[in-house]
Amino acid sequence: MDLILLVMDLVFPAVILVVLLVILAPYFIYKFVNKILRMFTMEVLLGKVVLITGASSGIGEKLAYEYAQKGARLALVARREKKLQEVADKARELGSLDVITVCADVSKSNDCKRFVEETVNHFGRLDHLVNNAGIVSAFYFEEYTDIANTLPVMDVNFWGSVYTTQFALPHLKKSKGKIVAIASPSGWLYGPGMSIYAASKAALVNFYDTLRVELGSSVKITIASPGFTESEMSQGKHLTTEGVVEVDREKLDALIGNFPVKSAKGCAKNIVKAVCRGDRNITDPSFFRIVYVCKVFIPEVLEWFFHVNFVPSTTMKNATSINVSDNNNNKKSI
Repeated sequence: MDLILLVMDLVFPAVILVVLLVILAPYFIYKFVNKILRMFTMEVLLGKVVLITGASSGIGEKLAYEYAQKGARLALVARREKKLQEVADKARELGSLDVITVCADVSKSNDCKRFVEETVNHFGRLDHLVNNAGIVSAFYFEEYTDIANTLPVMDVNFWGSVYTTQFALPHLKKSKGKIVAIASPSGWLYGPGMSIYAASKAALVNFYDTLRVELGSSVKITIASPGFTESEMSQGKHLTTEGVVEVDREKLDALIGNFPVKSAKGCAKNIVKAVCRGDRNITDPSFFRIVYVCKVFIPEVLEWFFHVNFVPSTTMKNATSINVSDNNNNKKSI
C-alpha cells in the first residue's frame, strides 16, 4: 500500500500538470463564451418565491428590495418583528406581489423548519433560499476568556444555514431552485481579529461547495462573499467575549480602520444579478479575488503583510482592550 501511495505521489501531480496544460486554454474560452451567453439568458424573477433570512437589516434588507423590484414573492425571516414589517411594507411598495414575515431564530432547528413550512404552505412552492443571517465576533483569539461564549457565531453563521437548507432542499429540488449563501472573504482569506467568525464562514463555504457536488444540477448554488459592507455589523454590532450582543462602534472602527465600506444596496444588486446569471461564486468588491491569488502563490508574503498591518503589538492590544472596557457609554446592549 505504501508503494502504491509513493507511485501516486510521483505520477499523479505530473499527470494532472499535463492535463491542465492541455485543457486550460479551451476551458477559459468556454468559460468566457458561457459568461457572455448567461448575460442574455438571465432568470426572470417575476412570481418566483424567495425566502430570505436576516432580512430586517443590512444586506438581507437590500436583497429583499432587489428581489421585490423584480416582482418576486417574498418570505422574510428575522427576530425583530417591527423592523421586519417595515421591510415588508417597503418591499410591497417596490413591486413584490406578495410578502409574508416570520419571526424566528435561525440558530434553532425547530424555528428553521417552521418558517420553511410557513413559506411553502403560503406560496405553494419555494424557488430561492437566501441564507443571509449572520453575526460577528471581532476579537483576537487570545482575548477570549471562555471560548464557549463564541458558540452563537457558529450556531447562526453555519448551523443556521445548514438547518434551513435541510428543510428547504426537497422543495428547491421540485422547483429546480437555487440556494444563495452569504459567506465572506474572511472564509478563505486571513482575518486577524476575526478568527472565530472566519472559521464559521470557512465552514459555510466548504459545506456549500460539497453540497454543490452532491446535488449536481438539481439545485444551483451561488456563494456570495461580500467584503466590508454597510450593515449593523459595520456599525459596531458584535458578540462580545462574554457572549453578549452589543453595539460598540469604536471596537469595529479599530478593526476596519480606513478600509472602504461598500453600500449594502450596491452589494445586494450585484448578488441578485449573479444569482440570476447562475454564477457559482461572487466576490464583492471583486478586488478581493486578486488577494486570494496572492494567498495561493505567495502565502508567506501575504501572511507577513496582514500581520504587520492588522495585528497590533501586545502593548497596543492591551491598551485597546482597556480603552474599550472603559468606554461603556459607547456600548449598547441588544
